[in-house]
Amino acid sequence: MKPSVAVVLDIGKTHVKLCALDASDKVLAVRTRDNASVQSPIGYAALDTDGIEAWLWNSLASLAVEFRVDRLITSTHGAAFAAIDANGLVLPIVDYEFDAYASQRDAYADAVGDLRETLSPHLPMGLNAARPWYWLARECPREFARASTLLPYPQYWAWRLSGVAASESSSLGCHTHLWAPVTRHWSRLARAEGWDRRFAPLRSAWEVLGPVRPELAQRLGLPTDCLVHAGVHDSNACLARHLRRSPAMTLVTSGTWTVVMACGGQVDRLDLSADMLANVSVAQDPVPTARFMGGRDHAALCAGADPDAADLACLPALADAGIEARPSADGSGPRVVCGDDDITSHAPQRLAPVQRATLAARYCAAMTAERVQALSGPSPVVVEGPLARNATYLALLAQCLPAHRCQVGDAAIDGTMLGALALTRWNA
Repeated sequence: MKPSVAVVLDIGKTHVKLCALDASDKVLAVRTRDNASVQSPIGYAALDTDGIEAWLWNSLASLAVEFRVDRLITSTHGAAFAAIDANGLVLPIVDYEFDAYASQRDAYADAVGDLRETLSPHLPMGLNAARPWYWLARECPREFARASTLLPYPQYWAWRLSGVAASESSSLGCHTHLWAPVTRHWSRLARAEGWDRRFAPLRSAWEVLGPVRPELAQRLGLPTDCLVHAGVHDSNACLARHLRRSPAMTLVTSGTWTVVMACGGQVDRLDLSADMLANVSVAQDPVPTARFMGGRDHAALCAGADPDAADLACLPALADAGIEARPSADGSGPRVVCGDDDITSHAPQRLAPVQRATLAARYCAAMTAERVQALSGPSPVVVEGPLARNATYLALLAQCLPAHRCQVGDAAIDGTMLGALALTRWNA
């Protein structure tokens, strides 16, 4: 008999991963692909749903040869929503890094109204997911009006797998301007635009929507009783696993974004002008949150250096030379300075790989600590993702947060994967 597995589809901004795990949380197989936006026929940058789907069907078929796939669940990055009719997408899903919204900025702000309702500031590009929808509804009104159902990105894939449309709180409340976290209800904007009436019914992330579509099961060799769960926003998948053990803690998830989530913190203390916001947990509770683009910043500072090359012994020489990394004033990423001089452009030639890797670890540790302190995040501080495997980053984070206990989640297995897997057993 084939080994039974649950399969997690994790769609990040830069990578997509399909992971088969057994009942003891052991990873038995992994399939991966790079992820990048594509140009839509309408002219905007869109998520590559067609490319992901073709890869997904092939990957699931290959897993079905080796394993009995009992359950499927999807986690994805936030700030992405789908508009569908019975045949599929009526418009390609806008990539949140696409930005053509300047002409609507004032009208959009007026439509959103008081930011204390959604507990999210106005973010750049399409990071407030309602912004590209507001734009699409006016730029492509006929196509957008054809959509019978609106649903978040994780649930788009759950719908493609099961044929059942659903919405879920952790994606609805992910700095979207669509959801009011405190009242657990649709925002003023969502109601005014009529989107609240078009969203698929709200389901919990762990709920089973149904079996995989029969024609898909036959085509891919999946069991006809393979169950599809509603799915979850990726950072909240990781958070869900920890919340069952510790309702008061601070979670740091690292990837393209480094997200700091202070569970048990007070949302009324959020400073929305300082890039703080509230996420929404799988239990629909508001979670004080701050974040920065840690993965990209770290890679930019490493400039090809191996992150594992970071060494605390490099810090005195860097300090003596007056070399440090600072966030840029315009939010375009970190700058490397030597005293008063900006040396970012030639830092890769001027600094040795070990120095670049150490500078990157130090910068990310300082940025993380700043956000933990700004949120008054409770101890322990649990780090998940790639930064959990960076010993220099962890040591520097502990130095920056002497009043907190800093620890790693499970450095061997991605926390999002384990969190999504835990949701498939939530009621067990």
